[in-house]
Amino acid sequence: MSLVKAGVVVLDCAEPEKLAVFYKELLEAEEAVVTANVVEIRAPGGTRLAFRRDANATPPSWPRPENALQVHLDFLVEDLDEAERRVVGLGGRPLETRGAPTAYEERGYADPAGHSFTLRLLPSTAPKRG
Repeated sequence: MSLVKAGVVVLDCAEPEKLAVFYKELLEAEEAVVTANVVEIRAPGGTRLAFRRDANATPPSWPRPENALQVHLDFLVEDLDEAERRVVGLGGRPLETRGAPTAYEERGYADPAGHSFTLRLLPSTAPKRG
């Protein structure tokens, strides 16, 4: 039997309540734990994230080199354009500008507190032709 039952990715931020709303909406998640300094959410697919209050938190500057990438999240999606509209509508922002969006299988973003994450296109499960 495994000693560790689950893992939770914790993001430090100045306002955990506000950041939790962004990810709760993006992942269609529910609040699982709420304390004075931490908000944890659980998504239907099993993703667990927590947001911890740190008044001195500064967002990473990735992809700029002056502040190394500390951590980022990858979310698998079926439609990059639809997912991007949702991210931007919730207050996220694209990190890189690329050519035609359909030419790429992933796109980078920052959440409202500046943490980076990637939307990755789910690999096709259709059989290959030819």
